[in-house]
Amino acid sequence: MKILMVSLNYAPELTGIGKYTAEQAEWLAARGHEVRVVAAPPYYPAWRIGDGYRAWQYRREMLRGVDVWRAPVWIPARQSGVRRLLHLASFAASTLPVLARQWFWRPDVVFMVEPPLMCTPAATLLARLAGARAWLHVQDYEVDAAFALGLLRHPALRRLALGLERFLLRRQDRVSSISPNMVALAVEKGVLPARAVLLPNWTVLHQTPPAAAQAMRAELGIPEGAVLALYSGNMGAKQGLEHLAAAARQLRDRSDIHFVFCGDGGGRADLQAACAGLPSVQFLPLQSNARFPALLAAADIHLLPQRADVADLVMPSKLTGMLASGRPVVTTAAHGSALAGVVAQCGVVVPPGDDAAFAQAIATLAGDAGRRAALGAAGLAWARANLDRDAVLGQFEQALHALRRPAGAPAFEPPR
Repeated sequence: MKILMVSLNYAPELTGIGKYTAEQAEWLAARGHEVRVVAAPPYYPAWRIGDGYRAWQYRREMLRGVDVWRAPVWIPARQSGVRRLLHLASFAASTLPVLARQWFWRPDVVFMVEPPLMCTPAATLLARLAGARAWLHVQDYEVDAAFALGLLRHPALRRLALGLERFLLRRQDRVSSISPNMVALAVEKGVLPARAVLLPNWTVLHQTPPAAAQAMRAELGIPEGAVLALYSGNMGAKQGLEHLAAAARQLRDRSDIHFVFCGDGGGRADLQAACAGLPSVQFLPLQSNARFPALLAAADIHLLPQRADVADLVMPSKLTGMLASGRPVVTTAAHGSALAGVVAQCGVVVPPGDDAAFAQAIATLAGDAGRRAALGAAGLAWARANLDRDAVLGQFEQALHALRRPAGAPAFEPPR
C-alpha cells in the first residue's frame, strides 16, 4: 500500500508528535508499505532548525526506509498568536508544490496529522484527485486550544476557523484522535461516528536496567534516599509550567525532594526565572532516545501539569513514557477529562490551578514509597494493556487495509 503522510513535525530522534509520526512511518515501511512523508525540517520543540538543515530549503532524504520530503518553514524568534499563524501558513504554502508532485505517485491513503490544520485542504484535495482515501489524525484540536489559551481572541476569526474545521472534518474518510474524549469531540464537530477512530499514542514497553537508572541519578547528583520529581517534555503554553515552579517553591524546605525539569520550548526561560534561587531544582536539555528511558526510570514521581482550558483538546504524549517507566504520576486535570481518567488509576489528580494541592500531592507521595510502587505498577499494567506500540500500530494497519478503496469503487461519499 502507498501511504502519504503529511506532518509538520518529523524527527525520529526527539520526543513528541515528530517522534510518533516517525515511528509510525518506519513501522509501516518495515511491514512492506511504501511510505512517503511531507514534513518541515526538524525544529520542534526547541524552535530552532536542526543541525544540517535549512529553514528555507526543499530536501528529500531516505530515513530508515521512509521517503521524507522536507518543505520550508518560517520559525519565529518570539512566540505570539499571529506569529504562530504565519509559521503554520508558511509550511502549508511551501508544501503545495510537494503535494502536487505526489499526484503522479498515486497514493492509496493520504494521512494528515493535525496540527497543522492548514495543510488539510490541499492534502484532502490531493486525495480526491489521486483517487486516494483521506485520513485526518488529530493530536491537538489546535483551533479550540488557540482560543482557549488566548493566543487568538477575535470572535469573528473563531467562527471562521471553527467553520472551516467542521467543513474539513466532514470531508475525511477517517478522522482519528488519541483519546476517547477527543474522538467524541470529533463526532460533535460533525464527523460521522462510523468514520471516527481511536488511535492512541503508544510506547515501546521495555525494562530499563536498575543500574542505568541509578547511573542517571548519580549523574544528576541525586542523594541516596532522596525523591526525584521529574518533568520531561515540551515547555510551551499548554503545559501549565507555572505549577512546577509553584510546587518547587512551596517544597523548598524539603531537602529530600529534588526537582528535574527537562525539555525545551518557549516557556523554558520563564520557568527558569521562576525557579531562580531554588537549590533543589535543576534543568536539563532534551535527552536523546538512548538516554531518555534511563531518565524516566531514574524518577520517583513524574509531574504532568496541564491547563484546565485545554483539558480535552489535547492529550499529553509524554504520558505514555511516564506510564511505561512504572512510576506514579501527579497531574493537574479537570474531573471527567481523559487525562484525569487515566492518571486516577496510576497516580494523583489535582484540580488545575490549585498549586497547594499539586505540591501536597508530591509531598505525600514522596513520603510513601509503598504507594509509589503500587501506583507505578498500575500505570505499567495499563500501558501494557493499552499502549503497546505493535498492538496499536497493528490495529492501525488493519484500519488502513479496510479503508483502501477497491478497484472501480466509487469516490468519496459526501457527508450527510
